[in-house]
Amino acid sequence: MSSSILQVIKPGPLSLIQDLGRFGLAQYGITQGGPLDEYAYSWANFLLGNHANLPCIEITLGQAEFKVGAKSAFAVCGGDLRATLDGQPISNWSSFVAEAGQVIKFSLAQNGLRSYLAVLGGFKVEPQLGSCASVERDHLGGLTNGMPLIEGNGLEYQPLLEQHYFEPKQLSFRFQPDYDLPVTLRVVESYQRALLPSHLVDWFYQTEFKVSTNINRMGYRLQASPIEMPNIEMQSEGIALGAIQLPPDGQPIILLNDRQTIGGYPKIGCVSRVDLPRLAQAKPGQIVCFVKGQLDELQSDWAMWANYFGY
Repeated sequence: MSSSILQVIKPGPLSLIQDLGRFGLAQYGITQGGPLDEYAYSWANFLLGNHANLPCIEITLGQAEFKVGAKSAFAVCGGDLRATLDGQPISNWSSFVAEAGQVIKFSLAQNGLRSYLAVLGGFKVEPQLGSCASVERDHLGGLTNGMPLIEGNGLEYQPLLEQHYFEPKQLSFRFQPDYDLPVTLRVVESYQRALLPSHLVDWFYQTEFKVSTNINRMGYRLQASPIEMPNIEMQSEGIALGAIQLPPDGQPIILLNDRQTIGGYPKIGCVSRVDLPRLAQAKPGQIVCFVKGQLDELQSDWAMWANYFGY
C-alpha cells in the first residue's frame, strides 16, 4: 500500500514529533519526552480512532504550515492556534478530511500555547529506544536526532483510500479546557515535605504564583514574593514527572517531560499527572495555585483517563 508525505512549509518556533515517550531509561540519564499536554495529544489520536501512542506533531506558538500529500483524515486539539485548511477555519478539538495539495496552517495562539496535529494511522517515524518522542538534549527521536522539524521536512503517513469513509468528529464543549482561566494544581506530597518548616508549607499553599517567562519543555518556573528558604542539604536523586522543586530563591520549578533525571533541590511533592496538561498550556503571567491532593482520588482519576484512552 502506498504512502504519502506531509510537507513542512513553515515549522514555526517549535514543532516536534511526539508519542507518549520513553520509559525505564532514567537510570541511564535518558528522560521520557512526550507531549506536554497529554490530554490534547490523547484526544487528537482518539478522534481519529488511532492507538493511544501514535506519533503526532506538537506545535508550540503556531506560525506553522504543512502541505498535504494525499487525502487523509487529520485532527487538531489543544491550544487554539487558529488552524485553517486552505484559509478556511478548522474547528479546534475536531477531526477533518484534507485533500491532496491542501495546506494546514496554524497562526499565533488565541489561547493556550500548544496544539497537536494527528493523522489517521499516525505519522510513520522510526523509533529510537522504543519511542519516536523528540528530545533535543538527548539527541533522540523525531526525524533527526531529536531536532525540531525544519522547512522541507516530510512526514510519511498512510492515505485514506477512496473506498473508506471517514466521519469527522467534534469533541463536546464540556470536555474542552479553558486555557485562559487561572490554574489550580493538585499536589501529591513527597517524603521531603517533612523537612520543610510549617510556615514555608503554608506559604506555598496560600500564595498565588505567576508563570514566569522562563518556561520550556524541561519545566515551568513560577514567581511570587520571595521567601527565605532554609538551608537543606540533600543528595541528588531521581526526579519524577511533575516534581515541584524549591530552589534557594524560593521560586518553585515544576519539572516536565524533558527534565533532567536527577537533582538535589528539596521537593515538596509532585503535581498530579492529570493536572500537568493544564499547566503546559499556561502562558507567562497566568496565575497558578496549589492545593493538597488526595492520593486515592488522583490515582482513580488517572486510571479512568488511562482506561478511556486505551493506554
